[in-house]
Amino acid sequence: MRLTEHTDYALRLLMYLGSHCGRLATTGEVATLHGMSHHHLTKVVNELGHAGFVETVRGRSGGIRLARPAADIMVGDVVRHTEPDFHVVACLDGRARACPLAPACVLKGALCDATERFLESLDGIALSSLIAQS
Repeated sequence: MRLTEHTDYALRLLMYLGSHCGRLATTGEVATLHGMSHHHLTKVVNELGHAGFVETVRGRSGGIRLARPAADIMVGDVVRHTEPDFHVVACLDGRARACPLAPACVLKGALCDATERFLESLDGIALSSLIAQS
């Protein structure tokens, strides 16, 4: 499984904000530090704001910060929110044409189980555990 760049940006943004404990950061500083597209990062910030992961403050001295403590943000929740789907193979999305192996296929179930275990393992990781303590 490969996570999208969108999710990568979201996780890196949250880690940055968590490591700067309550201080307002700007999308410009985060984008520059990580070599990210400022435009793409702005979309990520907007999505994370609507989801309640970050708080945005408008105005001249505005910026972004975590909306809740890093210990209360679970990586699994972020990944579920930012990934468009978890269909590892085409037959899992329901749009693929009928597979002649479907009646005897156990791969689909195995991949679904593996994806669920992947997400469950991320559910046990708080953002705070990803941030280096200084």
